[in-house]
Amino acid sequence: MKKIGLVMIGIIAAVILLSNLGSLLGMILSVGVLYLAIKKFIKADATTGKVIWGLIGFIGLSTAVANMPAILGILAIYILYVVYRKWNELGEKKDDNDPFPHFEKQWDELKKS
Repeated sequence: MKKIGLVMIGIIAAVILLSNLGSLLGMILSVGVLYLAIKKFIKADATTGKVIWGLIGFIGLSTAVANMPAILGILAIYILYVVYRKWNELGEKKDDNDPFPHFEKQWDELKKS
């Protein structure tokens, strides 16, 4: 029953991730431009260079703010990660409840002797 719930949550998170993929890519691109602009702004010596890189940084910041639905995509990625971890934990718990954990190995030893 728990696995059905995990599958449903995973499917919903995957749909949300796919629907926000465009804004997620836009956010990554705009944050990259913003990072580059900040680095170049700090290194620029001339006032003209600082003004140009400041404007480019402002444009990058504006597009990053415009792509705020990407936060839902990031949240969906995190939820998919948590579902994946829980799925693996359920599989491990199944093996822990096995009353004969080394049955195959012991059976082979008995067959050899």
